[in-house]
Amino acid sequence: MRMSGQKGFEGWYFKHQKGDDMVAFIPGRAESGDFIQLISREGARQFQVSDLTVRNGMIQADRCWFSSQGCHIELPGISGEIVYGPLAPLCSDIMGPFRFFPMECRHGVLSMAHTLQGSVRMDGYVHSFEGGLGYVEKDSGTSFPRSYLWMQCNDFPSACSIMISIAHIPFCGSSFRGCICAIVYQGREYRLATYRGVKVQAFTPEHICLSQGSLLLELDITSPHTGHPLRAPQCGKMSSTIRESCNVHLQARLWERGKAIFSLQSDHAAYEFVPNHGT
Repeated sequence: MRMSGQKGFEGWYFKHQKGDDMVAFIPGRAESGDFIQLISREGARQFQVSDLTVRNGMIQADRCWFSSQGCHIELPGISGEIVYGPLAPLCSDIMGPFRFFPMECRHGVLSMAHTLQGSVRMDGYVHSFEGGLGYVEKDSGTSFPRSYLWMQCNDFPSACSIMISIAHIPFCGSSFRGCICAIVYQGREYRLATYRGVKVQAFTPEHICLSQGSLLLELDITSPHTGHPLRAPQCGKMSSTIRESCNVHLQARLWERGKAIFSLQSDHAAYEFVPNHGT
């Protein structure tokens, strides 16, 4: 359906990764208009879209479309088609009980990891994603948090996918530091979240430590650069700028009852960090 008089924003993040190669498409709509953003190793681009509609789970943005089956891209200097294997959603909504409350930004994880087939040609160069892995999420609301960390990675030596966000959350006239983290390792889902009593033991741009019951998670991050600029929503309009880094080095370690579940490294994490500059 087409949302006339769009209020707030709604955007999807379709990430495609194979080794060092990564391309993510971000179709969306906001009070300032419809758009598609692209981020890759080479940088970020923004495209205005004359019309974006959602029907039967398919996002149609001018001559591009995105769905649970894959995506078809026709943009200036960019074309291609990528087919998705079966999506891997979480067992339940990542927002937990907060999905029932009005929120500044509502987050959804549509697939932690799925296989890819196909390619995208950008400026004459073919990015092949045959045998690669995909990830899909969605955000909606009015604004991104004023400060937050977000990271996602599903390219590890073992079957593992991680998504984490720690953010300043306005709520019912007050605010708190909220955390959502989902890990799917060898078919088992681990969930660490504010609504499950997670404790943020350490939180810097380079190091995160979370504890929750019998679980302990440590993440060490090494970002080689400041990232590429993407437009972000502020009061319903895409008027703010954030920076996302591709191919960040991540070392992830998870323990349960003191026993190591995994210790994995990847050079292919996506990463955003927006510091708190106060009100």
